[in-house]
Amino acid sequence: MAINIRCSCGGESKLTSKVCPRCGKAFPKKGRKYKVSVRVNGRKTSRTVTNLELAREIEAKLKVDIVKGEFNIRRKRVPVLRDIWKRYLPWAQENKKSWKSDMYIYQKHLQPLFEKKQLDQISPFDVEKLMLTMKQGKNQHGKPYAPATIKHVVVLLSRLFTVAEKWGMYDGLNPCDKVSKPKLNNQVTEFLNDEQLSSLLQVLDNWPMVSDAGFVKLLLYTGLRRGEVFNLTWNDIDLERQLVVLRDPKGKRDETLPLSGKACAVLEDLPRGESSYVFPGKYGGRRVDFKRPWVEIKKKSGLPKEFRLHGLRHHYASSLVSAGVDLFTVSKLLTHKDTKTTQRYAHLADQSLRDAVNLSDRLQEARQPSRMINIGGR
Repeated sequence: MAINIRCSCGGESKLTSKVCPRCGKAFPKKGRKYKVSVRVNGRKTSRTVTNLELAREIEAKLKVDIVKGEFNIRRKRVPVLRDIWKRYLPWAQENKKSWKSDMYIYQKHLQPLFEKKQLDQISPFDVEKLMLTMKQGKNQHGKPYAPATIKHVVVLLSRLFTVAEKWGMYDGLNPCDKVSKPKLNNQVTEFLNDEQLSSLLQVLDNWPMVSDAGFVKLLLYTGLRRGEVFNLTWNDIDLERQLVVLRDPKGKRDETLPLSGKACAVLEDLPRGESSYVFPGKYGGRRVDFKRPWVEIKKKSGLPKEFRLHGLRHHYASSLVSAGVDLFTVSKLLTHKDTKTTQRYAHLADQSLRDAVNLSDRLQEARQPSRMINIGGR
């Protein structure tokens, strides 16, 4: 193992030498070349560089490689993305309700590009290229990919790197940390005005399918998610105490919430068949869809075409905040895991804040002592 100065004539000498022993010329002070040489098991390896510091780094690396070879220390194999996915999918099926979405994203976008690539071979440039390709491409419906779709792809790829590290399969860098994910502005907060609400309720009161009308009314009076109502069984309802238990909601832990009088009235009017579900689907099993009834009800009510069923949940929350209910309470009723999610309704509390400030003024004025009128100049 050695580092020598290399002359233009091909001669070499120690770092302390001033002239080349082969041609007799003096080694230049600038622009010198350095040769790093090492011999392992009879085989010689050398590198020539123009920087002494770099030459010493190469020498140190070669020493480490020799030590690893002597003690049979091999570099840990870096897994390919397919290895991580094979472990991730069973975990997702047990722990994520949206695992099918992950599977589609992987098969559609990640598998063709990265399946056989080692994790350390997937660079930030590769991720940027993937996002650019999606931005310029079109989905299965012939439309440009939405920023949310592109973000979901990058988030899944990043998650695979994260679980690989967590499970001790990889300890390198995550390339997704080096790229800027698409910024979204999809916090739609829908709200029915008085005329729209009145029209919807009138249509529901006269709707021929009592169960379908009751489904929409319960969403409107509770703010529950569609899936949470699909899951409801009669054992989850306590009309006497006006309570409902949500089994395995989005936050995963069972939640017990109070029911309003109107919500209880809706439940009391529902027909009860042999199914244990409050809103049974085909053959009495769990219902999985409400698209067709909602389209018909929405059309009959004259609601905007883009108004979603989930908009009833937003309307419920917006109404409470506008009426002065604090965000913490609304967050509990909506079973938000993070109160930041409820912040989208914060601007609706402006009028309540103004009313509170005006009330404060009146209270302060009421506490001031009456002014005494001085008669006679004293």
